[in-house]
Formats: sequence, C-alpha cells, structure tokens
Amino acid sequence: MGSALVRGLSRTGTHTITACDVDQQVLDEIEVHCETTTTDLATAAESPIVFVVVKPDLTAAIVEDLDLSSDQTLISIAAGVPTTVLEARTDADVVRLMPNLAAATGDMAAAVSAETLTDEVADLLEDVGVFVEIDETEMHVSTAVNGSGPAFVYYFIGAMIQAGVDGGLSRDDATVLAAQTFKGAAETVLQSDASIDDLIDDVCSPKGTTIEGMGVLRESTADEALMAAVAAAERRSEELARGVEHE
Repeated sequence: MGSALVRGLSRTGTHTITACDVDQQVLDEIEVHCETTTTDLATAAESPIVFVVVKPDLTAAIVEDLDLSSDQTLISIAAGVPTTVLEARTDADVVRLMPNLAAATGDMAAAVSAETLTDEVADLLEDVGVFVEIDETEMHVSTAVNGSGPAFVYYFIGAMIQAGVDGGLSRDDATVLAAQTFKGAAETVLQSDASIDDLIDDVCSPKGTTIEGMGVLRESTADEALMAAVAAAERRSEELARGVEHE
C-alpha cells in the first residue's frame, strides 16, 4: 500500500516524497518516484505530513519512535488501530485512512476519519483518488468494503475472464474486455443517479442475452457470498482492534 501511495502521488509531479523502509530492496523499487529514500526514521519524520504504512501490530511503536510535533499530521492506514491509540503516542494531528491499492493509478477509493481534516490533506488524498469522510465507528465496514474490496472484485473479474476464455477468446482479449467492463460499469454507477436495479434493467432487454444471464445470477447465491466476504473482513478488522486496545 505504501508503494501504491508513492506511485500515485508521484504522478502529479507536485509532491516532494520521502520514502522510508528498513528494506533497501523496497526503496530501490520506488526510488524513481521519490525525492528521497531512506532507512532512517528521523529523516522521514521531518515531513509535514507523515504516512505510517506498516502492519497494525507495529503501528503504535512506530508512531512513538517518529516523535512528531503538533504542527505535523500523521496519517495511519492500519486496519483496526483506533485513533485514540495513536493520539496517546504522538503530538501530531492524527488522521485515520483506509485506502486501497488503486491509489497507484489515481483511482483510489478511501475512507477518512479525523477530528479535523485540513485542506492540505484533502487535496493530497484527492490527487490519488476519491475519499469519503466517515465516523471512526464505521471504519471496520469501510476496511471491508473499499480496503479489502479490490480483491473481491478481482475474483469476479477473474471468473468473467475465464468464462471468456472457455468461450474461445484469447486470455489477453478476455482480460481487456472483462476488466474494462467492470471499470466502465463502476464509472456509470458513480456518474448516474439511477439505482443499481435500474441500471441493470437498462442493460436487459426482453428475451435478450443479458436478462438470460441475470436469471442465473438471481437464482444463485453470488450476492450472498460477496456480502459474507465483506462481513468476514469487517469481523477481522474488529478483532484486530480488540487486540490493539488490549495491549
């Protein structure tokens, strides 16, 4: 996720990016997108906005080691780590962010929770996609929907690709057609005021191909399986939070 944010922010050409990691190989891979790469935490801590992109069980300790001041902003993407846990360990303003890997292409969907979200932080996030401001109590479900969600979407894209291959398309052609179809459908949802059911009806015509396929989907439990996957991810986020709060 850290690499995705670096790549996405570098696309604008307007940010001075310092990347910090203990793994030099990781830094070598993203060096072209950064002004500076370093293994020194103190160097990274000099930035006005500091992203902490490490595993949840390491986040609190890293935040303490950063030793940020009150005129800096700390942005944490750690699933299940409450803002209160981090605020107790830093003087910086704390922003909790749940992004996804599409930040690398400027197509991130993110949820943000913060006591105060400055224009500077908002503008930075908009450079890598779109975000919604939510109450922190909603972070668990956001973690499942937009944080874990890309993997669920990839799963369904993969199924559509395989259907195309089974029908005789080359894998390359099936991949382009399936992925672009998901991309176009998603953009239509964002741009239209119509409901999902109405959008489905727009594609279906009586006795046509789409309505035949929708009949199969509506008789299946595909929707229930997807909702169960989201619910499972949400429960895991809640479990992580309990583990952090009890430390």
